[in-house]
Amino acid sequence: MSIRKVGAVALLAAGAAAATCGGHGTRESLFVSTKWLADHMNDANLVVLAVGDKADYDAGHIVGSQFIDYRTVGAKGETGLTLELPPMAQLAELFSKLGVSNDSRVVVYRLKDWLTQSARVVMTLDAMGLGANAALLDGSLATWKAEGRATSQEAPVVKAGKLTPCPQSDVVADLDFVKANLHQAGVRILDARDPKVYSGETARAGMVSGHIQGAGNVYYNGLLDALTGKLKPVEELQAQFRDAGVKPGDRVVTYCFIGQQASALYLVSRYLGYDTRLYDGSWDEWTKHPELPVETTASEKR
Repeated sequence: MSIRKVGAVALLAAGAAAATCGGHGTRESLFVSTKWLADHMNDANLVVLAVGDKADYDAGHIVGSQFIDYRTVGAKGETGLTLELPPMAQLAELFSKLGVSNDSRVVVYRLKDWLTQSARVVMTLDAMGLGANAALLDGSLATWKAEGRATSQEAPVVKAGKLTPCPQSDVVADLDFVKANLHQAGVRILDARDPKVYSGETARAGMVSGHIQGAGNVYYNGLLDALTGKLKPVEELQAQFRDAGVKPGDRVVTYCFIGQQASALYLVSRYLGYDTRLYDGSWDEWTKHPELPVETTASEKR
């Protein structure tokens, strides 16, 4: 084959990848039910990833699902922050080994109570340009088992995927973005942490108490129904966002201690239809700059 033809083939391949890369999930795609997953288990492009402890995965998991070590999508970065998004090339290698291709439909689920870690995996796929085809299972392994659905102790044999990420610039916000939009009309910063941490009543050891000046608070642990472990109804979630000062059409920026709890809030915010960013540096980075404003009492709604 001539060099010209080889180049043409490469361009076509790149174009095909680009056609299935980019965009974000919607209300219809970001969370899938256990019934949906059961009905699509034989889909050729389905990849199911389990998040939690490896021992729990080995004890029994959804048939055909693979274990993903949460630490591979979030580790201490070169800047010294506790949790940062790894380089795209590293992420592409990780997910392709798990069988993920550009046209895969990826469903992430929690083996136990690992909402924030599971959401972080979905957020990572979104940052890679795969968000339109990535989802979190509405419920956990316990939900699946309670419905009498099949589990297994065998890990599937997986064929490597063909994955070319297209990094999205509208998923992760950096420090400069948050500083520039701190009191910007149409932008609402939301703290995903416990209300007592947000208000400054309690603090994590080694960290300053309080929250980013002007930020609202939507506790990540209040996004799920305590009895079912499933996502709360849309109306209840919307009310939580309204109570935190989010207005229709606002751009939402979520943060927490290190960017993990905020991943759950990011996912739900996208689910509700908000143009959302995750401030990955979060409180860990913000408080390393003593000149930046913080508050220790609840801020007023705009």
